[in-house]
Amino acid sequence: MRLEELRDYEFVTIQCHDNPDADTLASGFAMYCYFQDMGRQVRLIYCGRNKIQKPNLLMMVDHLEIPVTYIGDVPAFLAQEPGGRLRGLLITVDGQYGAGNVTKLPAEEVAVIDHHQVEMTPPAKSEINPHLGSCSTLVWQLLDKAGYQIKDLRLGTALYYGLFTDTNQFAEIFNPLDMDMREAVPCDKTLITLLRNSNLSLQEMEVAGVAMIRHIYNDDYNYAIIKSKPCDPNILGLISDFLIQVAEVYCCVVYNETGDGYKFSVRSCVKEVQANELAAFLAEGVGSGGGHREKAGGFISMQLYEEAYPTLHSEAFFSERLNDYFDHCQVIYAKEYEIGLADMQPYVKKPVPLGYVEATEVLPTGTPITIRTLEGDVDMVVEDDLIIMVGIKGEVYPNRRDRFEKSYETTQRSYHECEDHAHCELLYEPTIHNRSTGEVMKLVDQAKICIASGGTHIYAKELTERVKIFTAWDEEKYMLGKPGDYLAVRFDDMHDIYVVERDIFHKTYEEKAAQ
Repeated sequence: MRLEELRDYEFVTIQCHDNPDADTLASGFAMYCYFQDMGRQVRLIYCGRNKIQKPNLLMMVDHLEIPVTYIGDVPAFLAQEPGGRLRGLLITVDGQYGAGNVTKLPAEEVAVIDHHQVEMTPPAKSEINPHLGSCSTLVWQLLDKAGYQIKDLRLGTALYYGLFTDTNQFAEIFNPLDMDMREAVPCDKTLITLLRNSNLSLQEMEVAGVAMIRHIYNDDYNYAIIKSKPCDPNILGLISDFLIQVAEVYCCVVYNETGDGYKFSVRSCVKEVQANELAAFLAEGVGSGGGHREKAGGFISMQLYEEAYPTLHSEAFFSERLNDYFDHCQVIYAKEYEIGLADMQPYVKKPVPLGYVEATEVLPTGTPITIRTLEGDVDMVVEDDLIIMVGIKGEVYPNRRDRFEKSYETTQRSYHECEDHAHCELLYEPTIHNRSTGEVMKLVDQAKICIASGGTHIYAKELTERVKIFTAWDEEKYMLGKPGDYLAVRFDDMHDIYVVERDIFHKTYEEKAAQ
Protein backbone atom coordinates (compact mmCIF):
# COMPACT_ATOMS: atom_id res chain seq x y z
CA MET A 1 0.00 0.00 0.00
CA ARG A 2 1.12 3.55 -0.75
CA LEU A 3 -0.12 6.65 1.03
CA GLU A 4 -1.13 8.12 -2.31
CA GLU A 5 -3.94 5.55 -2.36
CA LEU A 6 -5.48 7.20 0.72
CA ARG A 7 -5.47 10.81 -0.42
CA ASP A 8 -8.96 10.79 -1.95
CA TYR A 9 -10.74 10.76 1.42
CA GLU A 10 -11.89 14.12 2.76
CA PHE A 11 -12.45 12.82 6.30
CA VAL A 12 -9.71 10.77 7.96
CA THR A 13 -9.65 9.32 11.48
CA ILE A 14 -6.37 7.96 12.85
CA GLN A 15 -6.84 5.45 15.67
CA CYS A 16 -4.09 4.43 18.10
CA HIS A 17 -4.47 1.12 19.89
CA ASP A 18 -6.10 1.02 23.33
CA ASN A 19 -3.82 1.81 26.29
CA PRO A 20 -1.46 3.68 23.95
CA ASP A 21 2.32 3.45 24.07
CA ALA A 22 4.86 5.82 22.54
CA ASP A 23 5.03 3.94 19.23
CA THR A 24 1.32 4.12 18.46
CA LEU A 25 1.18 7.79 19.50
CA ALA A 26 4.16 8.63 17.27
CA SER A 27 2.75 6.67 14.32
CA GLY A 28 -0.66 8.29 14.71
CA PHE A 29 0.88 11.75 15.04
CA ALA A 30 2.85 11.24 11.81
CA MET A 31 -0.26 10.19 9.90
CA TYR A 32 -2.15 13.14 11.39
CA CYS A 33 0.53 15.58 10.20
CA TYR A 34 0.59 14.03 6.72
CA PHE A 35 -3.16 14.25 6.12
CA GLN A 36 -3.39 17.68 7.69
CA ASP A 37 -0.72 18.92 5.29
CA MET A 38 -2.73 17.32 2.46
CA GLY A 39 -5.64 19.58 3.48
CA ARG A 40 -7.85 16.79 4.82
CA GLN A 41 -10.14 16.94 7.85
CA VAL A 42 -8.25 14.65 10.19
CA ARG A 43 -8.43 13.66 13.85
CA LEU A 44 -6.30 11.45 16.10
CA ILE A 45 -8.04 9.29 18.72
CA TYR A 46 -7.73 6.32 21.04
CA CYS A 47 -10.26 4.28 23.04
CA GLY A 48 -10.12 1.72 25.84
CA ARG A 49 -10.90 1.61 29.53
CA ASN A 50 -8.25 4.08 30.68
CA LYS A 51 -6.79 7.39 29.64
CA ILE A 52 -3.03 7.74 29.29
CA GLN A 53 -1.46 7.79 32.76
CA LYS A 54 2.26 6.99 32.39
CA PRO A 55 4.39 10.09 33.09
CA ASN A 56 6.61 9.70 30.03
CA LEU A 57 3.61 9.44 27.68
CA LEU A 58 1.86 12.44 29.23
CA MET A 59 5.11 14.40 28.82
CA MET A 60 5.46 13.16 25.24
CA VAL A 61 1.95 14.33 24.33
CA ASP A 62 2.46 17.67 26.09
CA HIS A 63 5.98 18.55 24.86
CA LEU A 64 5.42 17.41 21.28
CA GLU A 65 1.88 18.88 21.12
CA ILE A 66 0.30 15.65 19.89
CA PRO A 67 -3.42 16.41 19.32
CA VAL A 68 -4.75 13.03 20.50
CA THR A 69 -8.28 12.69 21.93
CA TYR A 70 -9.49 9.99 24.30
CA ILE A 71 -12.85 8.45 23.42
CA GLY A 72 -14.16 7.10 26.70
CA ASP A 73 -17.82 6.80 25.67
CA VAL A 74 -17.76 5.06 22.29
CA PRO A 75 -21.58 4.87 21.78
CA ALA A 76 -21.90 8.62 22.40
CA PHE A 77 -18.99 9.26 20.02
CA LEU A 78 -20.54 7.14 17.26
CA ALA A 79 -23.96 8.73 17.80
CA GLN A 80 -22.50 11.96 16.45
CA GLU A 81 -21.42 10.24 13.22
CA PRO A 82 -23.77 9.89 10.21
CA GLY A 83 -25.44 6.50 10.40
CA GLY A 84 -23.45 5.62 13.52
CA ARG A 85 -20.19 5.01 11.67
CA LEU A 86 -17.10 7.08 10.95
CA ARG A 87 -17.14 9.16 7.81
CA GLY A 88 -14.45 8.61 5.20
CA LEU A 89 -11.38 6.61 6.15
CA LEU A 90 -10.35 5.05 9.47
CA ILE A 91 -6.65 4.12 9.81
CA THR A 92 -5.49 1.98 12.73
CA VAL A 93 -1.79 2.40 13.55
CA ASP A 94 0.35 -0.05 15.51
CA GLY A 95 -2.66 -2.35 15.77
CA GLN A 96 -5.03 -4.22 13.49
CA TYR A 97 -8.70 -3.44 12.95
CA GLY A 98 -10.77 -5.72 15.15
CA ALA A 99 -7.77 -7.04 17.12
CA GLY A 100 -8.00 -7.46 20.88
CA ASN A 101 -6.17 -4.23 21.69
CA VAL A 102 -8.05 -2.02 19.21
CA THR A 103 -11.65 -0.97 19.94
CA LYS A 104 -13.58 -1.79 16.76
CA LEU A 105 -15.21 1.33 15.35
CA PRO A 106 -17.56 1.00 12.36
CA ALA A 107 -16.34 3.08 9.42
CA GLU A 108 -17.03 3.61 5.74
CA GLU A 109 -13.48 2.49 4.82
CA VAL A 110 -10.66 1.00 6.88
CA ALA A 111 -6.88 0.87 6.44
CA VAL A 112 -4.25 -0.74 8.67
CA ILE A 113 -0.61 0.24 9.28
CA ASP A 114 1.10 -2.17 11.70
CA HIS A 115 4.34 -4.01 12.49
CA HIS A 116 2.93 -7.00 14.36
CA GLN A 117 2.16 -10.48 13.05
CA VAL A 118 -1.04 -10.66 10.98
CA GLU A 119 -3.81 -11.70 13.37
CA MET A 120 -6.78 -11.71 10.99
CA THR A 121 -7.57 -11.09 7.35
CA PRO A 122 -6.50 -7.46 6.83
CA PRO A 123 -8.54 -5.00 4.76
CA ALA A 124 -7.46 -4.35 1.18
CA LYS A 125 -5.77 -1.12 2.20
CA SER A 126 -3.11 -2.44 4.56
CA GLU A 127 0.62 -2.22 5.17
CA ILE A 128 1.83 -4.77 7.74
CA ASN A 129 5.52 -5.54 8.24
CA PRO A 130 6.28 -7.69 11.31
CA HIS A 131 10.02 -7.55 10.57
CA LEU A 132 10.31 -3.97 11.80
CA GLY A 133 11.09 -2.96 15.36
CA SER A 134 8.42 -0.26 15.44
CA CYS A 135 5.37 1.00 13.61
CA SER A 136 7.09 4.40 13.63
CA THR A 137 9.64 2.98 11.18
CA LEU A 138 6.93 1.68 8.88
CA VAL A 139 5.17 5.05 8.88
CA TRP A 140 8.48 6.82 8.21
CA GLN A 141 9.09 4.49 5.25
CA LEU A 142 5.60 5.16 3.83
CA LEU A 143 6.07 8.90 4.23
CA ASP A 144 9.47 8.73 2.55
CA LYS A 145 8.07 6.81 -0.42
CA ALA A 146 5.32 9.43 -0.69
CA GLY A 147 7.96 12.17 -0.90
CA TYR A 148 6.94 13.64 2.47
CA GLN A 149 10.05 14.97 4.19
CA ILE A 150 10.08 15.10 7.97
CA LYS A 151 11.50 18.49 8.90
CA ASP A 152 9.36 19.18 11.98
CA LEU A 153 11.50 18.55 15.07
CA ARG A 154 8.42 17.52 17.07
CA LEU A 155 7.42 14.85 14.57
CA GLY A 156 10.96 13.57 14.14
CA THR A 157 11.38 13.33 17.90
CA ALA A 158 8.09 11.45 18.24
CA LEU A 159 9.09 8.83 15.65
CA TYR A 160 12.55 8.49 17.19
CA TYR A 161 11.02 7.95 20.63
CA GLY A 162 8.49 5.47 19.25
CA LEU A 163 11.33 3.30 17.95
CA PHE A 164 13.41 3.94 21.08
CA THR A 165 10.72 2.58 23.40
CA ASP A 166 9.55 -0.33 21.23
CA THR A 167 13.12 -1.67 20.90
CA ASN A 168 14.10 -1.34 24.57
CA GLN A 169 16.14 1.82 24.04
CA PHE A 170 17.53 0.45 20.74
CA ALA A 171 18.92 -2.68 22.46
CA GLU A 172 16.52 -4.82 20.42
CA ILE A 173 16.77 -2.97 17.11
CA PHE A 174 17.44 -5.45 14.29
CA ASN A 175 16.07 -4.27 10.95
CA PRO A 176 18.27 -1.94 8.86
CA LEU A 177 15.25 0.24 8.10
CA ASP A 178 14.89 0.87 11.84
CA MET A 179 18.52 1.98 11.93
CA ASP A 180 18.04 4.18 8.87
CA MET A 181 15.03 5.91 10.41
CA ARG A 182 16.88 6.47 13.68
CA GLU A 183 19.63 8.29 11.79
CA ALA A 184 17.38 10.18 9.35
CA VAL A 185 14.79 12.00 11.47
CA PRO A 186 15.48 15.27 13.30
CA CYS A 187 15.38 14.71 17.04
CA ASP A 188 15.44 16.68 20.29
CA LYS A 189 17.91 14.52 22.23
CA THR A 190 17.45 16.59 25.38
CA LEU A 191 13.74 15.74 25.42
CA ILE A 192 14.50 12.07 24.75
CA THR A 193 16.74 12.05 27.85
CA LEU A 194 13.94 13.60 29.90
CA LEU A 195 11.39 11.06 28.65
CA ARG A 196 13.78 8.15 29.17
CA ASN A 197 14.29 9.12 32.79
CA SER A 198 10.56 9.45 33.46
CA ASN A 199 9.72 5.91 32.38
CA LEU A 200 9.70 3.91 35.63
CA SER A 201 6.98 4.26 38.25
CA LEU A 202 7.22 3.06 41.85
CA GLN A 203 4.73 0.30 41.00
CA GLU A 204 6.89 -0.89 38.08
CA MET A 205 9.97 -0.85 40.29
CA GLU A 206 8.09 -3.23 42.60
CA VAL A 207 7.12 -5.43 39.60
CA ALA A 208 10.80 -5.77 38.66
CA GLY A 209 11.79 -6.66 42.20
CA VAL A 210 9.08 -9.30 42.64
CA ALA A 211 9.83 -10.87 39.23
CA MET A 212 13.44 -11.62 40.14
CA ILE A 213 12.44 -13.60 43.24
CA ARG A 214 11.02 -16.45 41.13
CA HIS A 215 12.98 -17.88 38.21
CA ILE A 216 13.74 -21.05 36.24
CA TYR A 217 17.42 -22.00 35.92
CA ASN A 218 18.96 -24.71 33.72
CA ASP A 219 22.47 -25.66 34.88
CA ASP A 220 23.17 -27.82 31.80
CA TYR A 221 23.00 -24.82 29.46
CA ASN A 222 23.31 -21.97 32.00
CA TYR A 223 20.12 -20.20 31.01
CA ALA A 224 17.46 -18.55 33.16
CA ILE A 225 13.80 -17.67 32.54
CA ILE A 226 11.67 -15.16 34.42
CA LYS A 227 7.97 -14.43 33.94
CA SER A 228 7.05 -10.91 35.00
CA LYS A 229 3.72 -9.30 35.75
CA PRO A 230 2.41 -7.02 32.99
CA CYS A 231 4.68 -3.99 32.66
CA ASP A 232 6.25 -1.62 30.17
CA PRO A 233 8.59 -3.43 27.71
CA ASN A 234 11.51 -1.41 29.05
CA ILE A 235 11.02 -3.02 32.46
CA LEU A 236 11.61 -6.43 30.88
CA GLY A 237 14.91 -5.07 29.61
CA LEU A 238 15.79 -3.76 33.05
CA ILE A 239 15.13 -7.18 34.64
CA SER A 240 17.10 -9.06 31.97
CA ASP A 241 20.01 -6.62 32.23
CA PHE A 242 20.19 -7.41 35.95
CA LEU A 243 19.75 -11.17 35.49
CA ILE A 244 22.56 -11.56 32.94
CA GLN A 245 25.00 -10.23 35.53
CA VAL A 246 24.58 -13.40 37.61
CA ALA A 247 27.78 -15.46 37.27
CA GLU A 248 25.99 -18.73 36.49
CA VAL A 249 23.70 -17.22 33.84
CA TYR A 250 25.08 -17.14 30.28
CA CYS A 251 21.80 -16.22 28.61
CA CYS A 252 18.32 -15.35 29.83
CA VAL A 253 14.76 -14.70 28.74
CA VAL A 254 12.39 -12.39 30.62
CA TYR A 255 8.80 -12.14 29.42
CA ASN A 256 5.28 -11.10 30.31
CA GLU A 257 1.82 -11.50 28.91
CA THR A 258 0.21 -8.57 27.12
CA GLY A 259 -3.35 -8.31 25.89
CA ASP A 260 -2.54 -9.91 22.57
CA GLY A 261 0.53 -12.04 23.21
CA TYR A 262 3.88 -12.31 24.97
CA LYS A 263 6.58 -9.67 24.94
CA PHE A 264 10.04 -11.02 25.75
CA SER A 265 13.58 -9.75 26.28
CA VAL A 266 16.75 -11.80 25.66
CA ARG A 267 20.30 -11.31 26.92
CA SER A 268 23.53 -13.23 26.26
CA CYS A 269 27.11 -12.83 27.50
CA VAL A 270 28.76 -15.65 25.48
CA LYS A 271 29.63 -15.58 21.78
CA GLU A 272 28.11 -19.01 21.18
CA VAL A 273 24.63 -17.55 21.74
CA GLN A 274 23.74 -14.42 19.81
CA ALA A 275 20.74 -12.84 21.52
CA ASN A 276 19.21 -11.68 18.23
CA GLU A 277 19.41 -15.16 16.72
CA LEU A 278 17.97 -16.76 19.87
CA ALA A 279 15.10 -14.26 19.90
CA ALA A 280 14.25 -15.09 16.29
CA PHE A 281 14.38 -18.82 17.12
CA LEU A 282 12.02 -18.45 20.08
CA ALA A 283 9.45 -16.54 18.01
CA GLU A 284 9.73 -18.61 14.83
CA GLY A 285 6.28 -19.43 13.48
CA VAL A 286 4.40 -17.52 16.18
CA GLY A 287 5.89 -14.03 16.16
CA SER A 288 9.05 -12.09 15.44
CA GLY A 289 12.29 -11.33 17.23
CA GLY A 290 15.73 -9.83 16.82
CA GLY A 291 18.13 -7.20 18.07
CA HIS A 292 21.85 -7.20 18.83
CA ARG A 293 24.26 -10.00 19.68
CA GLU A 294 24.08 -9.27 23.42
CA LYS A 295 20.61 -7.73 23.72
CA ALA A 296 17.47 -8.66 21.81
CA GLY A 297 13.76 -9.20 22.19
CA GLY A 298 10.56 -10.07 20.42
CA PHE A 299 6.83 -10.59 20.45
CA ILE A 300 4.71 -13.73 20.24
CA SER A 301 1.16 -13.40 18.93
CA MET A 302 -1.36 -14.97 21.32
CA GLN A 303 -3.54 -16.10 18.43
CA LEU A 304 -0.69 -17.85 16.63
CA TYR A 305 0.63 -19.28 19.92
CA GLU A 306 -2.70 -20.80 20.90
CA GLU A 307 -3.11 -22.31 17.44
CA ALA A 308 0.35 -23.90 17.56
CA TYR A 309 0.52 -24.79 21.29
CA PRO A 310 -3.07 -25.06 22.57
CA THR A 311 -2.19 -27.00 25.75
CA LEU A 312 1.26 -25.62 26.62
CA HIS A 313 1.61 -22.94 29.28
CA SER A 314 4.08 -20.16 28.62
CA GLU A 315 6.87 -21.17 31.01
CA ALA A 316 6.93 -24.68 29.54
CA PHE A 317 7.01 -23.18 26.04
CA PHE A 318 10.08 -21.06 26.72
CA SER A 319 11.83 -23.93 28.54
CA GLU A 320 11.16 -26.39 25.72
CA ARG A 321 12.23 -23.93 23.03
CA LEU A 322 15.47 -23.14 24.85
CA ASN A 323 16.27 -26.83 25.37
CA ASP A 324 15.57 -27.48 21.69
CA TYR A 325 17.84 -24.55 20.79
CA PHE A 326 20.79 -26.05 22.65
CA ASP A 327 20.09 -29.77 22.09
CA HIS A 328 19.98 -29.66 18.30
CA CYS A 329 22.80 -27.39 17.22
CA GLN A 330 26.46 -28.07 16.42
CA VAL A 331 29.09 -25.38 17.01
CA ILE A 332 32.11 -25.37 14.67
CA TYR A 333 35.27 -23.31 15.17
CA ALA A 334 36.63 -23.37 11.61
CA LYS A 335 40.27 -22.54 12.36
CA GLU A 336 40.71 -25.67 14.48
CA TYR A 337 37.97 -27.95 13.14
CA GLU A 338 38.98 -31.06 11.21
CA ILE A 339 36.16 -31.54 8.77
CA GLY A 340 35.31 -35.00 7.45
CA LEU A 341 34.63 -35.30 3.71
CA ALA A 342 33.10 -38.80 3.67
CA ASP A 343 29.52 -37.57 3.40
CA MET A 344 30.28 -34.45 1.31
CA GLN A 345 30.11 -34.03 -2.46
CA PRO A 346 32.31 -31.93 -4.78
CA TYR A 347 30.74 -28.84 -6.37
CA VAL A 348 31.91 -26.01 -8.60
CA LYS A 349 30.57 -22.48 -8.75
CA LYS A 350 28.25 -21.74 -11.68
CA PRO A 351 29.11 -18.80 -13.97
CA VAL A 352 26.39 -16.63 -12.45
CA PRO A 353 26.85 -12.85 -12.33
CA LEU A 354 27.66 -11.45 -8.89
CA GLY A 355 28.59 -8.01 -7.66
CA TYR A 356 31.98 -6.82 -6.47
CA VAL A 357 33.30 -3.56 -5.07
CA GLU A 358 37.01 -2.74 -4.86
CA ALA A 359 36.94 -0.98 -1.51
CA THR A 360 39.76 1.48 -2.33
CA GLU A 361 37.86 2.74 -5.38
CA VAL A 362 35.08 3.91 -3.07
CA LEU A 363 36.95 5.16 0.01
CA PRO A 364 40.60 5.68 1.04
CA THR A 365 42.64 2.93 2.69
CA GLY A 366 42.16 2.92 6.44
CA THR A 367 38.60 4.28 6.38
CA PRO A 368 36.38 2.58 8.98
CA ILE A 369 33.13 1.52 7.35
CA THR A 370 29.93 -0.30 8.27
CA ILE A 371 28.14 -2.40 5.68
CA ARG A 372 24.45 -2.42 6.60
CA THR A 373 22.54 -5.46 5.35
CA LEU A 374 19.26 -7.18 6.15
CA GLU A 375 21.26 -9.73 8.15
CA GLY A 376 22.88 -7.01 10.26
CA ASP A 377 25.73 -4.49 10.34
CA VAL A 378 29.24 -5.62 9.37
CA ASP A 379 32.15 -3.42 10.49
CA MET A 380 35.26 -3.34 8.29
CA VAL A 381 38.27 -1.15 7.59
CA VAL A 382 39.15 -0.39 3.96
CA GLU A 383 42.34 -2.25 3.04
CA ASP A 384 44.28 -2.30 -0.22
CA ASP A 385 43.23 -5.85 -1.11
CA LEU A 386 39.65 -5.78 0.25
CA ILE A 387 36.96 -6.83 -2.21
CA ILE A 388 33.34 -6.58 -1.04
CA MET A 389 31.16 -9.21 -2.71
CA VAL A 390 27.42 -8.86 -3.33
CA GLY A 391 25.54 -12.12 -3.85
CA ILE A 392 22.42 -12.87 -5.87
CA LYS A 393 20.11 -12.00 -2.96
CA GLY A 394 22.09 -9.00 -1.79
CA GLU A 395 24.10 -10.95 0.78
CA VAL A 396 27.45 -9.31 1.51
CA TYR A 397 30.77 -10.93 2.38
CA PRO A 398 34.45 -9.91 2.22
CA ASN A 399 37.08 -11.36 -0.14
CA ARG A 400 40.80 -10.83 -0.72
CA ARG A 401 42.21 -9.77 -4.07
CA ASP A 402 44.45 -12.79 -4.63
CA ARG A 403 41.65 -15.27 -4.01
CA PHE A 404 39.13 -13.13 -5.89
CA GLU A 405 41.29 -12.97 -9.02
CA LYS A 406 41.70 -16.76 -9.02
CA SER A 407 37.95 -17.35 -8.84
CA TYR A 408 36.27 -14.57 -10.86
CA GLU A 409 36.44 -12.77 -14.19
CA THR A 410 35.78 -9.07 -13.76
CA THR A 411 33.77 -6.72 -15.96
CA GLN A 412 33.19 -2.98 -15.87
CA ARG A 413 29.42 -3.42 -16.18
CA SER A 414 27.28 -2.03 -13.37
CA TYR A 415 25.61 -4.46 -10.99
CA HIS A 416 22.31 -2.83 -12.00
CA GLU A 417 22.84 -4.17 -15.53
CA CYS A 418 22.83 -7.75 -14.24
CA GLU A 419 20.44 -9.87 -16.30
CA ASP A 420 19.47 -11.72 -13.12
CA HIS A 421 17.20 -9.12 -11.56
CA ALA A 422 17.14 -10.74 -8.11
CA HIS A 423 18.74 -7.62 -6.65
CA CYS A 424 15.68 -5.62 -7.69
CA GLU A 425 13.56 -7.70 -5.31
CA LEU A 426 15.66 -7.04 -2.21
CA LEU A 427 13.79 -6.21 0.97
CA TYR A 428 16.70 -3.89 1.75
CA GLU A 429 19.58 -2.77 -0.45
CA PRO A 430 22.86 -2.95 1.51
CA THR A 431 24.55 0.38 2.23
CA ILE A 432 28.08 1.55 3.05
CA HIS A 433 28.38 3.90 6.04
CA ASN A 434 31.62 5.88 6.37
CA ARG A 435 32.03 5.93 10.15
CA SER A 436 34.44 8.89 9.95
CA THR A 437 32.18 11.28 8.05
CA GLY A 438 28.69 9.75 8.34
CA GLU A 439 28.40 9.55 4.55
CA VAL A 440 26.04 6.82 3.32
CA MET A 441 25.99 5.22 -0.12
CA LYS A 442 24.20 2.24 -1.61
CA LEU A 443 26.57 -0.67 -2.09
CA VAL A 444 24.91 -1.87 -5.29
CA ASP A 445 25.39 1.58 -6.85
CA GLN A 446 29.17 1.09 -6.49
CA ALA A 447 29.23 -2.58 -7.54
CA LYS A 448 30.30 -4.06 -10.87
CA ILE A 449 29.57 -7.49 -12.28
CA CYS A 450 31.96 -10.40 -11.98
CA ILE A 451 31.50 -13.97 -13.23
CA ALA A 452 32.74 -17.12 -11.51
CA SER A 453 35.57 -18.49 -13.65
CA GLY A 454 35.27 -22.09 -12.52
CA GLY A 455 38.11 -21.69 -10.07
CA THR A 456 35.93 -22.07 -6.99
CA HIS A 457 35.72 -25.74 -6.02
CA ILE A 458 34.11 -26.86 -2.79
CA TYR A 459 32.86 -29.87 -0.89
CA ALA A 460 29.33 -29.50 0.49
CA LYS A 461 26.49 -31.36 2.16
CA GLU A 462 22.93 -30.55 3.09
CA LEU A 463 22.36 -29.84 6.77
CA THR A 464 19.85 -31.86 8.76
CA GLU A 465 20.27 -29.84 11.98
CA ARG A 466 21.22 -26.30 12.91
CA VAL A 467 24.91 -25.41 12.90
CA LYS A 468 26.88 -22.36 14.05
CA ILE A 469 30.20 -21.71 12.34
CA PHE A 470 32.85 -19.34 13.61
CA THR A 471 34.63 -18.82 10.28
CA ALA A 472 38.36 -18.39 9.80
CA TRP A 473 37.77 -14.71 8.95
CA ASP A 474 35.44 -13.94 11.89
CA GLU A 475 36.03 -15.76 15.18
CA GLU A 476 33.61 -13.60 17.18
CA LYS A 477 30.38 -13.87 15.19
CA TYR A 478 28.98 -17.14 13.86
CA MET A 479 27.25 -17.98 10.62
CA LEU A 480 23.99 -19.83 11.22
CA GLY A 481 22.96 -22.79 9.10
CA LYS A 482 19.47 -24.27 9.27
CA PRO A 483 18.18 -27.66 8.04
CA GLY A 484 18.13 -27.53 4.25
CA ASP A 485 21.07 -25.12 4.01
CA TYR A 486 24.51 -26.37 2.94
CA LEU A 487 27.74 -26.76 4.87
CA ALA A 488 30.64 -25.99 2.53
CA VAL A 489 34.45 -26.05 2.57
CA ARG A 490 36.91 -25.00 -0.14
CA PHE A 491 39.04 -27.63 -1.91
CA ASP A 492 42.20 -25.62 -1.32
CA ASP A 493 41.59 -24.69 2.33
CA MET A 494 40.02 -27.23 4.67
CA HIS A 495 39.54 -24.54 7.33
CA ASP A 496 37.58 -22.20 5.04
CA ILE A 497 34.26 -23.58 6.26
CA TYR A 498 31.00 -21.70 5.81
CA VAL A 499 27.24 -21.97 5.26
CA VAL A 500 25.29 -21.28 2.08
CA GLU A 501 21.52 -20.81 2.21
CA ARG A 502 19.62 -23.51 0.34
CA ASP A 503 18.13 -21.38 -2.45
CA ILE A 504 21.40 -19.51 -2.99
CA PHE A 505 23.37 -22.77 -3.09
CA HIS A 506 21.32 -24.30 -5.91
CA LYS A 507 21.51 -21.08 -7.92
CA THR A 508 25.27 -20.67 -7.57
CA TYR A 509 26.76 -24.19 -7.36
CA GLU A 510 26.54 -27.39 -9.42
CA GLU A 511 27.95 -30.85 -8.86
CA LYS A 512 31.48 -31.24 -10.18
CA ALA A 513 31.67 -33.63 -13.11
CA ALA A 514 33.71 -36.79 -12.52
CA GLN A 515 37.22 -36.60 -13.99
